[in-house]
Amino acid sequence: MLGPTASGKSELAVSLAEATGGEVLSVDSMQVYRGMDIGTAKPDAAMRARVPHHLLDLADPRDVFSVADFQREGAAVFSRLAQERATPVVAGGSGLHFRSLVDPMRFPPTDDELRAKLEESDPDVLRAELLDADPSAAQHVDLANARRVLRAVEVLRLTGVSPSQRAAAPAAAAVRAYEGGKAMVAVGLDPGAGLAGRVEQRFDRMLGEGLLSEVAGLADRLGPTARQAVGYQQLLAVVRGEASLDAGRQAAISASLALAKRQRTFFRRDPRIRWLPWSDDPAERCRVALSVVEEARAWSS
Repeated sequence: MLGPTASGKSELAVSLAEATGGEVLSVDSMQVYRGMDIGTAKPDAAMRARVPHHLLDLADPRDVFSVADFQREGAAVFSRLAQERATPVVAGGSGLHFRSLVDPMRFPPTDDELRAKLEESDPDVLRAELLDADPSAAQHVDLANARRVLRAVEVLRLTGVSPSQRAAAPAAAAVRAYEGGKAMVAVGLDPGAGLAGRVEQRFDRMLGEGLLSEVAGLADRLGPTARQAVGYQQLLAVVRGEASLDAGRQAAISASLALAKRQRTFFRRDPRIRWLPWSDDPAERCRVALSVVEEARAWSS
C-alpha cells in the first residue's frame, strides 16, 4: 500500500497505480460530496478512466459524512482489493481520514437527537459538565473549541467514557505511537518554496473552470460540513452578495495556504512517511516516488 501524496497528488497517484497495478483511494474529506467537483480538485473523467478510483461522490452535500462513515466505506474497498490482490494507492490531504484507513482508529457513537439537544445548550455549561466528569479533560480536548467540547460531552453521555479514559485505551495509545496500522510504503511530496504561487494559480484556474457557478448551484444544498470546505466557504459570501469576488478570491487563497500548513504539520509527525523534494516535472515526481516504492518492495521480499 502507498501512503499520502501532497501537492500534485492526483497525477502522481494515478501514475503509481498504473505502475503497480493498483487502484486509487481518495483521502479527501470533501471529495466524498457529490457535485463538489471543481473546488475539491476531484479527479476528472479522463483520470478515472486510467485507473479505478474509490471514496468519491459518496454523499449528498446536505448530509454530514463522518470520518467513521468514511472508515467503514474504506474498509470495504480494502477488503475487495485484498481479495483481488490489487494495490491500494491512498492519496490525499486529509490526515484524519488517511489515518482512519491505515491505523486502528476507533470512533465513538453519535446520536442525532442528543446532538441537537446539546447544540441548544450553553457552551459554558457543557464545558463545566465535561470538567466535572473529567478534571483532566483539557489534556485531550481543546476546551476553547465549542464543537469539540460538545462532541466530548455527547460521547460521555452515550458511553460513560471520559476523554481521559478514551486516551488511555490501548488502541488509542497505538494510534498515538503510529503503531498497529497496515503495512505500507508512505511517501509525501514536500511542497517547496513555490507553494504560495501554485496555490494562487490553481485557485484562479478553478475560477476559470467555473468554480463560482458551481458554488452558486450548490449554495442551498451545502450542509454544515460541506459549507466549511475551503473555497466554497469563501465564495458563498460572494454568491450571497456579502463580499466582492476579489475579496472572496483572496480569502480562499489565504485559507488554502493555512490548510496546507496544517496538513503538512499533521503529516510531518508521522515517522512512516518518507518525504521527497518537490519537482515541477510530474514525470520526475512519479519516477522518484516509484523508486521509493520499488526499493521498499525489494527490501521486504
